[in-house]
Amino acid sequence: MENKISKQSIRSGVSIFNAGEKLDKDTVIYKSEKWSDKEVLFFKKMLKQGGRFSIKGEKFYITVPEQVYNQKGEVEGVMHNEAEENS
Repeated sequence: MENKISKQSIRSGVSIFNAGEKLDKDTVIYKSEKWSDKEVLFFKKMLKQGGRFSIKGEKFYITVPEQVYNQKGEVEGVMHNEAEENS
């Protein structure tokens, strides 16, 4: 089963940090080539929800856009906060 990270897996607005540096899509894909299928599935899950975690001793921090709801409970827009400390 070939289950690797693709450019389409990383949506716009998602920021991925490793060792305090923001990673681009190509760097993430290169790093993921050394991961097991289980680690790739875990990374994809974290791409959707965000958070801090480590894979093969490398610490990652992912921020995802936050959806904003209006009074009716409908999605109104997207907010993204990169000002949060990423260490």
